[in-house]
Amino acid sequence: MPINALGQSPPDNMTITDTVSAPLVAVVGATGIQGGSVIKALEESDKAYRIRGFTRDASKPTAQALASRGVEVVSVSLVVGNKDEVYKAFEGANMIFLVTNFWEHMNAERETAEAKQLFDAAKASGAERIVWSGLVSFDKISGGKFPHVYHFEGKAAATEYGRQIGAPFVDVQAGFYAVNMIESPMAHTKLEDGSLALEWPVPPTTRMPIIDAAYDYGLYVRHVFELPVFPSGSEVRTAGEMIAAGDIAGQLGELTGKKVVFKQITTEDYGASLRAFGLPPHIVEDLVECWVVFAEYGFYGTKEISSHEGLARKPRTWKEFVKSLDQ
Repeated sequence: MPINALGQSPPDNMTITDTVSAPLVAVVGATGIQGGSVIKALEESDKAYRIRGFTRDASKPTAQALASRGVEVVSVSLVVGNKDEVYKAFEGANMIFLVTNFWEHMNAERETAEAKQLFDAAKASGAERIVWSGLVSFDKISGGKFPHVYHFEGKAAATEYGRQIGAPFVDVQAGFYAVNMIESPMAHTKLEDGSLALEWPVPPTTRMPIIDAAYDYGLYVRHVFELPVFPSGSEVRTAGEMIAAGDIAGQLGELTGKKVVFKQITTEDYGASLRAFGLPPHIVEDLVECWVVFAEYGFYGTKEISSHEGLARKPRTWKEFVKSLDQ
């Protein structure tokens, strides 16, 4: 029976192992939403995996919880300048999941630079199956009309770099996080009558690819990893469903018993509300412009969400996500 970093045996029903014949999967951001979802999905597989999870601090409770499940937890800083340690962390991996977090520093140039280093290290490891969590470039899609959606552009530039160096990867893009509609104070406004309003600068018909990322994103990564032929060069666009902004509000009210309305506001008013939260000017510009492009082009540009066919289970709809909050 394999023993993990805490000297404990993992539960019998999980497929994380230390058997050398099992493929080794290196997971960046193991304690984050996407990386954690990838580990969860691999755990649920009927195939056995060795899993190496990257985190900055292996002593924190979330990292220790992973170790108790059989994950090899590696403490490593993925910043540019720590090249040797980053390369070492990927050594021996057969499969790799790569992700960056723009919101930690809100700097697109830094995000791209760190992602390039990840791609270089992943390719150097010899891993034959790499999944990268990218996003589209609205600058490119709009012909330069909308260049300021920085939290998309940094990832898009990294995707292009990965293609240029010939890394064998699939771009599995994360949709619109369902949890943000609940937890982000910027997602809704409490009105004087006690009701909630989703005040966004888009028409109520604007369709969003909603996803319960912590629960479902990993399904797509696992599916790609386990395909008989790895579809390097392709992209996957994740979502439980496409849902109109107005329906997000309507269904939230229906399921919670609260009055929830959708209110389309101007980009000027939306920008003012973001500034009231103390966000820096370039992030206000980013978030205002992203809603404009969502309405004009769609979250994934002109492309539809990927099929659910072949996934281990069906991802949650918005309604199912809201219902899960009471469980």
